[in-house]
Amino acid sequence: MKVGIVGASFARAAYLPALRHVPGAEVVALASGRIESARSAATEFGIEHAYDDWQAMLANHDLDLVLIATPTDLHAPITLAALAKGAHVVCEKPTAMDAGEAKAMLDAAEAAGRLHMVDHELRFNPNRARVADMIAYGDLGEIRHVNIANIGASWANPASRPKGDWWSLSEHGGGRLGANGSHQVDMLRWWLGPVASVVGQALVVVPDRKDKATGEAWTATADDLAYFTLEMASGALAQVFMSGVAANNIGNLTQVFGSKGTIILDNENEKLLFAKAGGSFEDITIADPNSGLPGLNKGVWNVSVVGGLREMAAAIVENRPLARGATFHDGLANQHVLDAVKLSTRTRAWVDLPAEACK
Repeated sequence: MKVGIVGASFARAAYLPALRHVPGAEVVALASGRIESARSAATEFGIEHAYDDWQAMLANHDLDLVLIATPTDLHAPITLAALAKGAHVVCEKPTAMDAGEAKAMLDAAEAAGRLHMVDHELRFNPNRARVADMIAYGDLGEIRHVNIANIGASWANPASRPKGDWWSLSEHGGGRLGANGSHQVDMLRWWLGPVASVVGQALVVVPDRKDKATGEAWTATADDLAYFTLEMASGALAQVFMSGVAANNIGNLTQVFGSKGTIILDNENEKLLFAKAGGSFEDITIADPNSGLPGLNKGVWNVSVVGGLREMAAAIVENRPLARGATFHDGLANQHVLDAVKLSTRTRAWVDLPAEACK
């Protein structure tokens, strides 16, 4: 299976270590915006071809699978080009700049008969899968509300980001809403079903910044703080608060409240706790069997990628649909929610999602 990757940073951190544990996968080419980054990653992982032009990479190789880990504004054009060349696609989150791009990606993949996945890798984490099963089997009863808080300090210092950092620029699709909010939305839809209505804000709290190396002033335009409430089609409410401008890292805490019990999941220690109504919390954590694989970088994100890439590779080899994971259908539904948060920011009002997003 010939694999090409666009984007060296996440490839080096997650994709390339994971692909060493995907049977039959051979990375033949890697492209990055800087040739130095592409060559460095290619040398480290024994990849023959390195490019600073993704279009040249696609033109020069017949690839079975293309992995896309670039700034968000490049997701749609690279996806469409890869599909046109006959490749299956795994694209990083957020899916696209808006729902229009996400729908174009989905339509092109379906028309080409290619497999498509958005890298919401937490769907392959055993603890989050257990929560999904417990909700589906009724162990928590009727889900009434969910609270998720993700608090960090990585954007707090005005000199913490380099000038031109795409994560801080709205024109490139940066911001906490896309970076972390897309994962939270996908997880909530996976657990609870469709989203009916949205209210929230995506805000730039620290716009005035200085390059961390040169001290040169520049302006951040992408949100460093975002929060939203989702009214699910089931009637459950889910609240998500994400900040990158706190003075201290608090981490990510997820709480699920049902009529028969409560779940607490802490990213800091990856402990999954469950209490039946009126009872005490018990540790029901499941260890990820992939966490001990050699060469993987630590962290739930890097480990969970293994499961996602194995599933995509197996589906390609077996000529079958994906059995697990977020497809471009999910990517479009998630994008409708992110777009609604941005609209709610402007209107300061609830936004009802279109009917097709509530299926």
